[in-house]
Amino acid sequence: MDLEDPRMKAVELRMTRNFDTETFNPHGISTFTDPTDDTIYLFVVNHPEHKSQVEIFKFLEEDNTVVHLKTVRHALLNSVNDVVAVGVDRFYATNDHYFDRPVLRSLEPLLGVAWCSVVFYSPEEVKVVSEGYSSANGINISPDQRHVYVMDILDHSVRVLQRQEDNSLTALKSVAVGSLCDNIEVDRTTGDLWLGCHPNGWKLIVSDPQDPAGSEVGRHRRLRAGSRVIRIQDVLSERPLVRQVYADDGSVLIGSSVAAPYGGKLLIGTVFHHALCCDLA
Repeated sequence: MDLEDPRMKAVELRMTRNFDTETFNPHGISTFTDPTDDTIYLFVVNHPEHKSQVEIFKFLEEDNTVVHLKTVRHALLNSVNDVVAVGVDRFYATNDHYFDRPVLRSLEPLLGVAWCSVVFYSPEEVKVVSEGYSSANGINISPDQRHVYVMDILDHSVRVLQRQEDNSLTALKSVAVGSLCDNIEVDRTTGDLWLGCHPNGWKLIVSDPQDPAGSEVGRHRRLRAGSRVIRIQDVLSERPLVRQVYADDGSVLIGSSVAAPYGGKLLIGTVFHHALCCDLA
């Protein structure tokens, strides 16, 4: 979608035949532009048949095609939620659960354990680089590639981590956001963080993806999951500015999961509802 085009028409990317689209179940995404030749690579978290893996594609902009290059699987990538690319074949990824078995996974929030992690992957090395998350969700990186931001959705906070030469991460601070924030987008000009958030997690869980507006009973009980967008300015300072820039009760947008600024526009995405494009003042 070209946000500078008034029509804002979304165009589906074509995939080459060497990739199994029947079991494709995408989740988090990231892009990386090779500075040597400007080739764009697309990294996609994939859960085919409840497995956890990362797909790496090359983007051919001239015909809106992605060419599948590699599938990454590893024991440490057991429950990947999001990914941020830092090279043509390397990335950081978040695990939103510790256990593999569905029954144990469902108990993690009730037990209050903080065992989730961030993993660094390269063809030469795979390692856990940050631990102690209740549920590590969205992840992104600063424009200068020196700091990594990780959303701990159940802790209602963004972790700020400093990247080291060996690709390990050192914890710097935790910024409270006061909401169940999902994914993190970074303004490449200002470095501001934009977070798609869920004001009420229970309403999101009980919402019906097949009937997002809710039944008569649902509307009476106000079970529609609302939406919220939070912006963090000066995140590295002693006093980051955390403020809400968009909110509604679900009458317009249900379950916002991401907010991406570009060219004076803000594109807000959702878990199972439509997207919304806003003009930034």
